[in-house]
Amino acid sequence: MQRDTTAEVLAGADLPPQPITQDVLAEKYLKAGERSADDLYARVARALASVEAEPLREGWQTRFLANLRAGAIGAGRIMSAAGTALEATLINCFVQPVGDCIQGRDGDGLPGIYEALREAAETMRRGGGVGYDFSRIRPRGAAVRTTQSLASGPCSYIDVFDKSCATVESAGSRRGAQMGVLRIDHPDVQEFIRAKRTSGRWSNFNVSVAVPGAFMQALRDDAKWALVHPARPGAGLVSEGAYQREDGQWVYRTLRARDLWDLVMRSAYDYAEPGILFLDTINADNNLHYCERITATNPCGEQPLPAYGCCDLGPVILTRFVRHPFGVGGAATFDLDRFREVVAVQVRALDNVLDLTHWPLPQQQAESVAKRRIGVGFTGLGDALAMLGLRYDGEDGRAMAVRITRAMRDAAYAASVELAREKGAFPAFEADGYLAAGTFASRLDAPLREAIRRHGIRNSHLLSIAPTGTVSLAFADNASNGIEPAFSWHYTRKKREADGSTTAYEVEDHAWRLHRALADTDAPLPPAFVSALEMPASAHLAMMEAVQPFIDTAISKTVNVPADYPYEEFQDLYLQAWRAGLKGLATYRPNTIIGSVLETTPAPAAPAQPRAIADPMRAVIESRPRGTLPAVAEKVEYWTQQGRQTLYLVVSFLPVGDGRERAIEFFMPVGQQGESQQWITSSMRLLSLAARGGFLDRALADMRKVAWDRGPVRLGTYKRADGADVPLWHDSEVAALAYAIQTLIANRRGDDAPALSTPAPEVGVAGTAMAGSKCSECGAHAVIRKDGCEFCTQCGHVGACG
Repeated sequence: MQRDTTAEVLAGADLPPQPITQDVLAEKYLKAGERSADDLYARVARALASVEAEPLREGWQTRFLANLRAGAIGAGRIMSAAGTALEATLINCFVQPVGDCIQGRDGDGLPGIYEALREAAETMRRGGGVGYDFSRIRPRGAAVRTTQSLASGPCSYIDVFDKSCATVESAGSRRGAQMGVLRIDHPDVQEFIRAKRTSGRWSNFNVSVAVPGAFMQALRDDAKWALVHPARPGAGLVSEGAYQREDGQWVYRTLRARDLWDLVMRSAYDYAEPGILFLDTINADNNLHYCERITATNPCGEQPLPAYGCCDLGPVILTRFVRHPFGVGGAATFDLDRFREVVAVQVRALDNVLDLTHWPLPQQQAESVAKRRIGVGFTGLGDALAMLGLRYDGEDGRAMAVRITRAMRDAAYAASVELAREKGAFPAFEADGYLAAGTFASRLDAPLREAIRRHGIRNSHLLSIAPTGTVSLAFADNASNGIEPAFSWHYTRKKREADGSTTAYEVEDHAWRLHRALADTDAPLPPAFVSALEMPASAHLAMMEAVQPFIDTAISKTVNVPADYPYEEFQDLYLQAWRAGLKGLATYRPNTIIGSVLETTPAPAAPAQPRAIADPMRAVIESRPRGTLPAVAEKVEYWTQQGRQTLYLVVSFLPVGDGRERAIEFFMPVGQQGESQQWITSSMRLLSLAARGGFLDRALADMRKVAWDRGPVRLGTYKRADGADVPLWHDSEVAALAYAIQTLIANRRGDDAPALSTPAPEVGVAGTAMAGSKCSECGAHAVIRKDGCEFCTQCGHVGACG
């Protein structure tokens, strides 16, 4: 059959669209009135040009539109929100600081935990993901002087950030993303490493351990490693041997570096987390080492960032620059000259994003104005190499990747120098520091370094290779993602729908589709078609090692290994990454514990392994089962300052086998006191989500801690040590409601739990309950000083004396 071999067809422009491509484009990117990607490109180009001076605006709009059509697209937030009326950020991700205090700012001026939580919620509400370094938070068991108590540690607060992210997600269509980082010398690092082994915990977080060079040296020397923090340990830890070093740090305990490393590796092997960040490498390479210290990354790891730093990203689709793919119609080549032109325009487009975007926080805007970070990157490397007839895992494939990345580096830095001549250098620019030995900029070719010294540069950083999942699907015909090789040439993808159900799509790789369109469909694939799981792990690392020297931030890349990959070899991958000068590493080994999103073939039944069996009481339930479920209706009576209150609750249960049931649905029947209890309906919906997500117990426990000015609330009783039943008080109706649900579930299971209906409150043991501080026994705000002791006038509990 005669085939059309024009450049357009050979680049895949005329391939019929795939259903998932159309769905993703329409669902995530097209706005009202837009019918195609070209309509979207026109909107984005117009928005990017709007910040240019009036005489230049029309010309740049034309050039930006041509660049988008050529394959220089923006990251998801840009393509979705640019040129719309949405008050959403065009920036995909941020890093935000968390200080060591609850409210206000700590001694270093960083926001306290709940101020950081508020800032993060505002950022995610506007569409941005957030990375954090939680290492400043004092460890579990550290002394808290202001309250004469002991700290609960960073992991407990990460729980709070995780729930906040889940709440923000439920209010919008974009799933919130977060990265949690903890230093490997933090006293709670072992708890941090193990945390995600609990099903459902930190489901809105990726996590990474930050590893300094000193730890890697201790690992090589089989030496001891100290877990330290500036915060003073509590008396109990001091009595167990905690001590203060000469540098002021408190040593909570020491252990073998090798044992700690094995804990990290075992968790990564079985659970795909935590990842590793090599802090010293990140900071030594940083062009701005003279004015900032980096301790965390954005959620996918391609952008190490300082406090309030941002990712302004835009990949270039590499498959668009392959001429005569697979050698059809001529020798397959990569058009480096055209690629450089497109990269240069992309620099200006992303620089304009910084002036166009809505900033969730003023601190983020100030950080951006001072340094003007952007991240030109690429997607489709694996497919482009296959189209060029080069194996991803071969020396010639890596050499081509280096040629492409070096061309991108030089074109981007040259374009930023030209922008500086036109618009000015970034305000924090200092030539001597920027070009100091060891920085990324110091390795540029001499003419570029001299131009930077003479004219400055517009952007402190210019390059970043990010994951490009949905934009590759929507705009690149499912070209291989970012720097990755193709996962598979043809696979089934599970897509979560808005109603919680899952749709399966048959998805074809772009290079595979194009080869079938240009060649005999029955012919075997050429040797250049090598997928992620068909190559050794060392080939993944080798590609990162080849490309990283030409990227001034980092690379988001997953090293895929098969399920039967030996643990000993897996563990060595991270040591190889450190020796290669990489800035971090993440791995993925498919197994029955973590499952997979992409499946190439039906998985064969595997022998059951005790550690791999998910607890049916905590497993995630994607959607409510159809049909009627067994349910319990309960009348709840409680007393507030306004008197007796009554409501009815209904809880549905899902049988999970072995005679057990799991509460999965909560609601309050309609017609109960109208607007005054709308918060109960909202709480029931959130609890239903938590129940189906597998973390109901934690959600109820958190509700029990809620306090507000309508407390105290009386509900239920507890048995005192002397056998007497005394009333139980709660700090709010929210807390009382959570207690009622806990009791209802316990009663359903047959546990020993009190009835919810209790008689009206009687006067306290002192004759009349008196207003006072909160009682640690019954919860009533009725504690006074009596005979030198704390005495509860409600239940008679005697507290501290003296």
